Amino acid sequence: MTGGMPSLDYLLIAFGLTTAVLAVLVIYGNVLSTREEDQMYLNRAEQAIMAAEQQVLIGKMNRLRNVIVLLAVAAGALALASGGLWLYIGLTR
Repeated sequence: MTGGMPSLDYLLIAFGLTTAVLAVLVIYGNVLSTREEDQMYLNRAEQAIMAAEQQVLIGKMNRLRNVIVLLAVAAGALALASGGLWLYIGLTR
């Protein structure tokens, strides 16, 4: 890849993998959010069943949001580290 600097290669690979996982989780989160109902008009019997399903869905979305934020921060840090190392290598050669 970079020819002689394996640490930059490792950073770029880690950034690529982190970004790929982040993209998959964002797509999965969007799929989950399409199943969420903003307003439901139900009778009492349906309300108990549907409300429980919506609460489970909202719980999944909240947990997924935390993971997405963590991966976004990690991808940003890896991008900055890769760019800094690339710049350092360019300036020292």
